[in-house]
Amino acid sequence: MIGIELTPEEPLGDLRKRGVAAERAGFDTVFTSCHYNNRDPFVLLGQLAQCTETIRLGPGVINPLEIHPVRLASSMATLSETSDGRAVFGIGPGDRSTLANLGLADERGLRVVLETLTTARRLWNGERVSHNGLFTANNAGLNYEASSPPVYVGGEGPHMCRMAAKHADGLLFNGAHPDDLRWAHKQVEIGLEERPATHPAFDFAAYAAVSIARESERAIAAVRPPVAFITAGAPAPVLERHELNPTIAEEIGTAIERGAFSEAFDLVTPAMIEAFSVAGTPAVVREQLDALTDITDSIVIAAPLGPDPDEAIELLADALGDRLGH
Repeated sequence: MIGIELTPEEPLGDLRKRGVAAERAGFDTVFTSCHYNNRDPFVLLGQLAQCTETIRLGPGVINPLEIHPVRLASSMATLSETSDGRAVFGIGPGDRSTLANLGLADERGLRVVLETLTTARRLWNGERVSHNGLFTANNAGLNYEASSPPVYVGGEGPHMCRMAAKHADGLLFNGAHPDDLRWAHKQVEIGLEERPATHPAFDFAAYAAVSIARESERAIAAVRPPVAFITAGAPAPVLERHELNPTIAEEIGTAIERGAFSEAFDLVTPAMIEAFSVAGTPAVVREQLDALTDITDSIVIAAPLGPDPDEAIELLADALGDRLGH
């Protein structure tokens, strides 16, 4: 998989055009980020289903308690139907900073992701489901025939990586540094030891914040916002691995929760950018992405793409030419 992320903070018309451009460039999957303070990801995904033909589509990633997991399973089945089977279910803890505004900052664990994954598959299989765990369902079922989209778990903790390898179709690992991906690969290998032989091949994907531009300075400036969000949600061991100050990371998260985004972005350091993103000229981005794909099965080019996202898709198509089948 060579995927790309679109963020519904921009007008949907612009994002539809980028989805079409990504398909023409050879990307095979579009994920949409999921934050309550942006436009609804499923509205965008439904529109993308109507204006594209082959590219796969899915949320990347949604916290299952933002929407009741049974409703979420139905939304995914509907997306699969309207896209002629091109849906991909990206599910995970989500962004801690924005979920704090919804009272869900402490509801980001492994258990609810696994419970939702299991419940969704049963519903798609035509079963009626009763469940009493981190959410409740009483004899719930879908009143239509549903297909079963592949499920990708988004996460970065050791237990989430292992659970994904054991139960899901793939892992969307939120990382852009070879050290983090090599560590995650070891966790995936542990999980694969318990993966049922009947499950399909597992896809380990780097979900990497990328910013590409002809001028390095512009690319680096554009990547500061997503790096701020990543830093704010990074677990302590990840911060320690990259020798990043946890106090500053906490300050960034607090600023994001208050909506003081400029303040949060100004706190981002060069070390954070190096640890949590791929940013620079096409040649630099190509070299860094090659280093990541030597470790993983797949890669998703995540926001911001670049200071000019439309140009960035063209630059990425050139930089990744052989990988995109050019």
